[in-house]
Amino acid sequence: MSGILLLSIIYLAFISLGLPDALLGVAWPVMRTEFGADLEVAGWLFMTIAGGTIISSLFSGRILTRFETGQVTAFCAAITASSLLGFYVAPSLIWLFLLSIPLGLGAGVVDAALNHFVATRYKAHHMNWLHCFWGVGATTGPLIMAAMMSASGDWRSGYLTVALTQFGLALLLLLSLPLWRQAPVAVSDVPDDLSLTDTPSKRLVGLPFALASFVLYCGAEALIGLWGSSYLVQVKSFSVQTAATWISVYYGSITIGRFLSGFLSLRMTNRQLIRTGQGTALVGSLLFFIPVNGLMLTGFILIGLGLAPIYPAMLHETPVRFGRDAAKRLMGIQMAFAYSGSTFLPPLFGLLASLLTLQLFPVTGFLMILLLLLCSERLNRVLAKRALSRAS
Repeated sequence: MSGILLLSIIYLAFISLGLPDALLGVAWPVMRTEFGADLEVAGWLFMTIAGGTIISSLFSGRILTRFETGQVTAFCAAITASSLLGFYVAPSLIWLFLLSIPLGLGAGVVDAALNHFVATRYKAHHMNWLHCFWGVGATTGPLIMAAMMSASGDWRSGYLTVALTQFGLALLLLLSLPLWRQAPVAVSDVPDDLSLTDTPSKRLVGLPFALASFVLYCGAEALIGLWGSSYLVQVKSFSVQTAATWISVYYGSITIGRFLSGFLSLRMTNRQLIRTGQGTALVGSLLFFIPVNGLMLTGFILIGLGLAPIYPAMLHETPVRFGRDAAKRLMGIQMAFAYSGSTFLPPLFGLLASLLTLQLFPVTGFLMILLLLLCSERLNRVLAKRALSRAS
């Protein structure tokens, strides 16, 4: 009973991670008018938030050696809640930048901590469902913001609602601390021999391709979420509310896809899920080039469904690829590279779109997903060679 309750708490913790992720992109068409900011400033704010996650992810391994995962999760949820409350009362643009720093720092540590906790203690379907609950938060966030802006035209009330929800989750996590010590010790399908018999260089073979995959995945996912609304409004002439709804549909597709991937992982390997997802997302990105609104909007759904299994499958493969002993340290490094993708690539596209045109959005999305597919396939070949070498 306590194990089921703990998993439920962990799932709820990932809701707290997902809630703020898409708020900025949805609210920015209104926020930029109030603050008199240019289009690309959203990219710099997004980069500030993600920059904090990079720093905290790199130090997450050290933090987790001193504090328990439950303690870290509760503390970081409180930090993000306080930062979001600050967004609600922020009097100027500079305050948004200052508040973005603790918002990113809090998210980075808890993300790495929870992913390592689940990757080493639970089966693959739990990792997919964990990130499904992140999608619940990422889907609910835009809906909350869209509802608040539709009712009053005020983006601040959206941040207030999410901040209060975060405080509630932080309190729940604090009360659940005794349950974390009752979690299973280790998942059964993580090999021990990889970390015991191989040399360090052999264990880490293929790591550059794995890190590049995290950069490209998070860059592509964040690009669609951050700039999709602006593309629909400014290029396709959608209303702000309609565009926000479709970004919510995009994150909802990721959520549904991860829920289904949890069942698929009972019959498919992580590698099969990754390959299938990349192919689906690539097809979805091609639909952006068809000048029919219905097909273009279907592209958002297919990209969301395709991206759904990729990230949790890559994370759950970490101890399998590189050994359980290295997993705690590498999880934080991988998260740092993942956030580097969401930190630098969407803002760079924002700068490019500001200098040239926002119509480059479909081309950029397609190229990033294609590179992700190619990089992932290269990693599979390297790992296959290592397996053959170890067998001989």
